[in-house]
Amino acid sequence: MANFEGVKTLVDTGGNSKVARKTLAEMEQSIPDSKARERLVQLFDEDSFVETGKFVGSGGETASVVTGYGLIDGATVYAFSQDISVKGGAVNSTAAAKLCKLYDMAVKNGAPVVGIYDSKGGDIAEGAAMLDAYAYIAQSAAKLSGVVPQISFVAGLCAGTAAMIACMADFVVMTEKSEFFMTAPFVSEDDSFKGAGTAANAANAGAAAIVEKDEKAAIEAVKKLIRILPSNNLELSGNDYYEENTAAVTADLKADAMVKAVADKNSVIELYKEQGAASYTAIGSISWKTVGFVATDKTDDKLSAADCAKIARFVSFCDAFSIPVVTLLDSAGIGGTQAAELAGSVRDAAKLAQVYASATTAKITLVTEKAYGSAYCAIAPASDIVLAYENSVIAAADPKAAVIFLKGDELDGTNEAALIEEYKDNEASVFTLAARGSVDRVIDPDDTRTAVLSAIDTLEGKRVHTPQRKHINFVY
Repeated sequence: MANFEGVKTLVDTGGNSKVARKTLAEMEQSIPDSKARERLVQLFDEDSFVETGKFVGSGGETASVVTGYGLIDGATVYAFSQDISVKGGAVNSTAAAKLCKLYDMAVKNGAPVVGIYDSKGGDIAEGAAMLDAYAYIAQSAAKLSGVVPQISFVAGLCAGTAAMIACMADFVVMTEKSEFFMTAPFVSEDDSFKGAGTAANAANAGAAAIVEKDEKAAIEAVKKLIRILPSNNLELSGNDYYEENTAAVTADLKADAMVKAVADKNSVIELYKEQGAASYTAIGSISWKTVGFVATDKTDDKLSAADCAKIARFVSFCDAFSIPVVTLLDSAGIGGTQAAELAGSVRDAAKLAQVYASATTAKITLVTEKAYGSAYCAIAPASDIVLAYENSVIAAADPKAAVIFLKGDELDGTNEAALIEEYKDNEASVFTLAARGSVDRVIDPDDTRTAVLSAIDTLEGKRVHTPQRKHINFVY
């Protein structure tokens, strides 16, 4: 554990110091206003922000991070904001001590942590002590993982080790102009780093969950997340902020449109929008119960490695905080190309199956149109309740491929379409799967919201006893 003996306060304690004692008002005036404090005031409810460690500093300067707590819609939240006006926001032992104390307070009191990042890096003048400071922060942040929600807001520059720590949070929110990278793009002598460090690249890579146009919109996104998430892993999540939804649910709705028709009005927050073309992940609520939504039909593409990784990470988060997962399954399977295979796409497909299988939170899957092969196997059988629309098709392979494989000797050039329909109506029918017990309920689209809510309610008391072990050895 790092040693922070160098941390000092700017308050004269009345010992042998030759500095004249100052009044509180004088001390307050000695600390200039900063963008860091402004951001925290904007984050919290009016007049609720309480700054902690305000006079902590070293070398005659205040610390390069502002810490404190306050209320967001009445709920306690801890937060810090890097102060780029102090040594460029340089991370040092003093800043680490403030941050780690904040983390300790958050875990003891079961409240979320919001970190606002804007710094040019570590304080190199501290040498090895700076490395210990970073390590101490990383260890403290890791202890909170899965205990209280952590949200990183990259408001300016976030680079190197700080970027690594920021990415350890559950969600990263960025502005379009903020920068987020491990290695500075300018170290490249060619164009191989083109786009590196930008918010757009972070979104495509899945490092950023939300990218907003400016700081005001980004802070509102953070606040909306805080409103809908539980305060900690022992609290059941829910709220009464949203209106009941009266939208019609039809079988032709896809991804975002379907989720917004099922969820409470205006409650849906899409996450990782740019990562994975075919998949959709969002936090929302149904009848004021917080729910994680997954849809596999954002496009007609098969699920890619990026889609699998995105969904797996999201479901893992929901599981950590006992948030029910509702999966709208409509997929022709998990796709693969030679390039994807060489890149190890099977690893991400395995991760998807492993996360669904091991998650103990309530899992409801609704097959809306089709569920073929590995996409079905990875998701539906691991669910507690499987719903399906009556015209949906569930098959080991694409029906056309299945007919060619199973009934190739019957094909005469004129009957392929008829044989495919016969296969869909028999072997791949949801009623065939229901007869086998693989589908629990066949429902009409009109009943979607009621059926999903009923499934969530009946699984509210779910208990799972798992084998004794330290943790799942997830495929990474």
